[in-house]
Amino acid sequence: MSAWRLAAAVDDIRPVLLDMRADHPLCAIATLVETSGPAPREIGAQMLITDAQHWGFLSGGCIEDDVARHGREVILDGEPRLLRYGEGSPWIDIKLACGSGISVLVEQVSLAEPSVAALLEGFATRTPVLWRSDGRTRDAVSATTPPPEPWDGSHYAKLFEPVLRLVLIGEDAAALASAALAQQAGMEVALITPNGPEQAPFSGIGYYRTAAVDALDAIGLDRWTAVAVMSHDREDDEQALAHALQSEAFYVGAIGARARLEMRREKLRGHGVSERAIARLHAPIGLQGFGKAPRDIALSLVAEVARNFHARSAVSRSSGESMSRIAPISSVSR
Repeated sequence: MSAWRLAAAVDDIRPVLLDMRADHPLCAIATLVETSGPAPREIGAQMLITDAQHWGFLSGGCIEDDVARHGREVILDGEPRLLRYGEGSPWIDIKLACGSGISVLVEQVSLAEPSVAALLEGFATRTPVLWRSDGRTRDAVSATTPPPEPWDGSHYAKLFEPVLRLVLIGEDAAALASAALAQQAGMEVALITPNGPEQAPFSGIGYYRTAAVDALDAIGLDRWTAVAVMSHDREDDEQALAHALQSEAFYVGAIGARARLEMRREKLRGHGVSERAIARLHAPIGLQGFGKAPRDIALSLVAEVARNFHARSAVSRSSGESMSRIAPISSVSR
């Protein structure tokens, strides 16, 4: 290895597609479509490949360079390839540390295709999109649930959901550390600081200086959004919590002492929040066992939000085993 593979950490090809549309008319997408036995990645994991670079990973480093090589050949000849690695593979010199077998579909994609435009439109508008392909033709349509059969031996389907978004209300060191860490973790971040400084603390985040409830309305709280109140005893904290608890946000949390939690619940009742909605409140925020320093609070919060997001999504995802194991070894190309 001649350089650090920093692009391997990219887990969502949409931002990269958005950035490269003007410069790369063609690319290749490699999708993990089948596993037999334990595997480092779930069905649907993807790599994006151009003639000079690749993003994402499918196996933890075992096969990515070889997949990228195939991807560049696919860009040139346009012929999709179903690659088999590990168990049942024709390439005995490429080993998988997990000891299982995986199948990867590599396809040429034109960035001018309507399917790519539909995928990126969903990304921009936070609308889930179902992407379907047989390696030669693709479509992308609005959808709300994952496909019941992600791979049938010749076609795969992948649900692209909106990016996990974390909305933070506050201005202290813990709020800033949480915003920075969440952004680094690939989340979309919005910071609400009523009457705060004119400029955002750093680039790449949404920044709102209005009243918290007005800012939450402007953001729009969908079911891929988490809200965390990080301010201390502001008069409008409970108003913001009440608003968030009655929204679709999958996570609503608040910093503060556990001893004051019942008083907070009583204030929420005063704002007309139901007991069922109040039961959704995470307070104090974050996973237990961390310290109280700003970065410790940030780590505990971001970890809890990510855990809840993925736990909620896990029940509707594939178990990791393809529902079809019928693709013959003879279908493995080159």
